[in-house]
Amino acid sequence: MAVHPVCIREARVQFSHGPKRKVTGQVLEAGVRFSHGSPMNGFLDHILINVTNPKISFSFYKDFLKYLGYTIIADESDYIAARKGGTADLWIVQTDPKYAKGKFHRKNTGLNHLAFRVSSRGGVDRFCNEFLKPRNIPTLYFSPKEFPEYTKNYYAVFFEDPDRIKLEIMVR
Repeated sequence: MAVHPVCIREARVQFSHGPKRKVTGQVLEAGVRFSHGSPMNGFLDHILINVTNPKISFSFYKDFLKYLGYTIIADESDYIAARKGGTADLWIVQTDPKYAKGKFHRKNTGLNHLAFRVSSRGGVDRFCNEFLKPRNIPTLYFSPKEFPEYTKNYYAVFFEDPDRIKLEIMVR
């Protein structure tokens, strides 16, 4: 099983209503003063997705991510990784067998879905016609369609990967 390093950093912050506190992995409220003046310039670097069947899921994700312009930067028996300049890397990893019994459900605590933005409504439709339909991948929520309850001009298609992780191609 591949080991992917993850680094958790601690920050010393002073809330506007109390003493300095050590915070690790906690969402900070507005009005927080950082002990070194300003927040760090952080960004999302990578996302790691565990999958139960690498033979099926690696093929799916390689096709999917290449279609969206990603480059496969690692391709091993138990993981693949993809990169596209200016976005977070995606790592697809075989689930450790001792954790593979439980099935993923987006309504559980944790990840709900991943959304990939394209440049136009036509791009969403093109994805449906060129990627989903030839692979007989069903869409969710009668999409593609507009979702005005999200934002004005929000148009998307939702579908699932082989482990039922919800994915979205969208424009707004």
